[in-house]
Amino acid sequence: MKKSLLKNSKIFLFKFSYLKYILLIPGIFFPFMEASSQDYFQQKVNYDIHVTLNDLKHELRGSESVEYINNSPDTLGFIYYHLWPNAYSDNNTKLAKELLRRDGKSKLFNDPELKGYIDSLNFEVGGQSIRWNLLEGLPDICRLMLNKPLKPGDTIYISTPFHLKIPEGVTSRLGHIGESYQISQWYPKPAVYDRTGWHQMPYLDQGEFYSEYGSFDVSITLPV
Repeated sequence: MKKSLLKNSKIFLFKFSYLKYILLIPGIFFPFMEASSQDYFQQKVNYDIHVTLNDLKHELRGSESVEYINNSPDTLGFIYYHLWPNAYSDNNTKLAKELLRRDGKSKLFNDPELKGYIDSLNFEVGGQSIRWNLLEGLPDICRLMLNKPLKPGDTIYISTPFHLKIPEGVTSRLGHIGESYQISQWYPKPAVYDRTGWHQMPYLDQGEFYSEYGSFDVSITLPV
C-alpha cells in the first residue's frame, strides 16, 4: 500500500531559508529542519516606567526599571541601549542628515521648538552604578558596561531616571502639536541581541524599529 501511494503520487521538494526542505506528498507533510534553527533564542525585556507630563514645558520626567533576561547562549559583558529621542538633539544626527538629504531642512534642529532629547540618565544594575558612554557620532545609542558579566539564563535589573524634552511634532514620529502628544520611542530601551549579534541602530524617519519582546507596566501622571 505504501509503495503504491509513493509510486502514484507526485513529490515536490521546496527549499526555504528557515527549513532545509519541505517534502510534499498529497496528504503527507514532512518538514526537515536545519540544525541552526534550533539555535534560535529571544531575549526578554520587561519594563516598569513612571513619568509625569509637564504640558507647559512639553516634557516627561520620571524613572524606568528594566528586567533583562538573557535567553542567549552567550555571556554578555555590555548592553547597548537606544536613546532615540536624542536623534532630535542637533543637526549632526543620522535623523537630521536623512531629513537634509530628503527635504533640504538644513537648519531644522537649530529651532529650539523642534529640538528634542533625553537626559538626566544615571544607569544602575542591581542598585549599583555602572559605567556607560554614548557611541561616537551616535548620541541616540549608548553602551552599558556591566560590573559583572551576564551569563546565559541569568537576569539583571537595570534602572535609571530620565527626562524627555518633546519636540514640536512636525519632523517625525515623536512630538507634540500644542497639547496633543504623539509619543514614539520615548524611553531608554535595550537594543536587540539575537544570534547575529547586537542591533544598535540609530533612529531614522524611514523604516521600522527592531525591539525585544516583553511586558510593560507604565504609569503617566497628567496635569490637572
